[in-house]
Amino acid sequence: MPKTKAEKIDSFAALAVWYINLAETNNETFMPLFADTHRYLVLKGGGGSGKSIFAGRKVLERCTSEPGHRWLVCRKVARTLRESCFKQLCSQVAEFYPDSGYKVNKSDMVISFANGSEILFAGLDDVEKLKSIYNITGIWIEEASELLEGDFNQLDIRLRGKTKYYKQIIITFNPISIMHWLKKRFFDRKDSRVRVHESTYKDNRFLDEEAIRTLESFKETDEYYYTVYCLGMWGVTGKSVFNAKAVTRRLIELRESGRQIKTGRFEYDDDGVHLTGIRWVDDPDGFIRIYKPPEKGVPYVIGGDTAGNGSDRFVGQVLDNRTGEQVCTLRHQFDEDLYAQQIYCLGMYYNKALVGVETNFSTYPVMELERRRYPKQYVRESVDDYTHKIKSSYGFLTGPKTRPIILSELIRVVRDDVNSINDEDTLEEMLTFVRNEEYRPEAEEGAHDDCVMALAIAHGIRPQQRYTATAAAAETVEWTESQWEDYHRATPAEREMLRRKWGEPKR
Repeated sequence: MPKTKAEKIDSFAALAVWYINLAETNNETFMPLFADTHRYLVLKGGGGSGKSIFAGRKVLERCTSEPGHRWLVCRKVARTLRESCFKQLCSQVAEFYPDSGYKVNKSDMVISFANGSEILFAGLDDVEKLKSIYNITGIWIEEASELLEGDFNQLDIRLRGKTKYYKQIIITFNPISIMHWLKKRFFDRKDSRVRVHESTYKDNRFLDEEAIRTLESFKETDEYYYTVYCLGMWGVTGKSVFNAKAVTRRLIELRESGRQIKTGRFEYDDDGVHLTGIRWVDDPDGFIRIYKPPEKGVPYVIGGDTAGNGSDRFVGQVLDNRTGEQVCTLRHQFDEDLYAQQIYCLGMYYNKALVGVETNFSTYPVMELERRRYPKQYVRESVDDYTHKIKSSYGFLTGPKTRPIILSELIRVVRDDVNSINDEDTLEEMLTFVRNEEYRPEAEEGAHDDCVMALAIAHGIRPQQRYTATAAAAETVEWTESQWEDYHRATPAEREMLRRKWGEPKR
């Protein structure tokens, strides 16, 4: 029977009271997740972020309001459950749901409710107990980074209990390694069934001052531990070629900056030879990220790394050639012709940028750009194998002579001007770009280096592009007093660099 208007008002009022009460005892960052219905709710966070407290609270909310649930709460090792998840949930149910008719079986670690719901606890090392658990309608995995992917798969297939409500796996963990299967499965690939959430101790308004001081003290005593454990950044297992502290610091700055990134792709008209009507299309799922739009008259360069040698991604890195700042990235799985066409459009968009695409595994993109008559490709010189004369060819060949040079230059850029790098994917790749047993710099096993190599190529081809804007674009800007002070203290070479970076002053 339909509700009357008065009943609807009473129902709405009750809902409002429920939400207010919930908001008073939970952190704001987690509030939207109480209503989240994705199959996988993945909560990555630093120590003290409150993610586990929220997970337990959501499990209890659902068990008390949705009859007949059978939730499984688990960790890798069974003996760790009693003093962690079980103790936490017993405390939470007593504090927030005293009238739910709950009963606690401490010996078997089971919490049951008057409406027929129950919460079971089991470790993945307790095989016999897991075998006896059936009809599961929800799962919370605590410290999921302890699990192997095979462990997770076994839990995933157990979520098949009968219920009229949505089924969900809540995954809580502190990030350990950027190479972990959790990152690859839930953060590096797109899956409409997944919702990821990141939090730190800064999101937890219930954390006392002493706990905050303890966490923040690691900034001075162990910076790496602070960034991974306290700020929830992905950890690194190898010795990075690049300055890991500088890279991690830049990642934190970018994630906390609240900056606006333009994401999309190019569309165009194609008559088989010419690309015309090139137009930018905003698309939140697009593969091109613009950090700074093109400026009139400014010279740009684009370094390209093609799929090959175990990689399936094509990358383009765009630099403002006056300063070396990374202003745009392209990163996607393509057919080679489509990659060449997007690079063509990207180059035209950035003032007919100098384009240098790597030719180690295929010359097709370079040949396609030439066929399409792209106006400005990088030209390399080499010795003809037959005539032994110097010849000119389009594209960048990464070999024993050129690779160390361009990587050394990129190492210098990271050391001296890491703030010129604006792309998080590129910075994360830098953390897994290590030296192997032969001391050769390369991506850690299982990692990618497409963004790193494309950026290195972009810096390597800069000398073939001009370094100053055309006169039409050389507009003057107002310098601050501190900028003028820095300028007057600088050497002539440094003054030229500052003019390029800040623009021509008005006085």
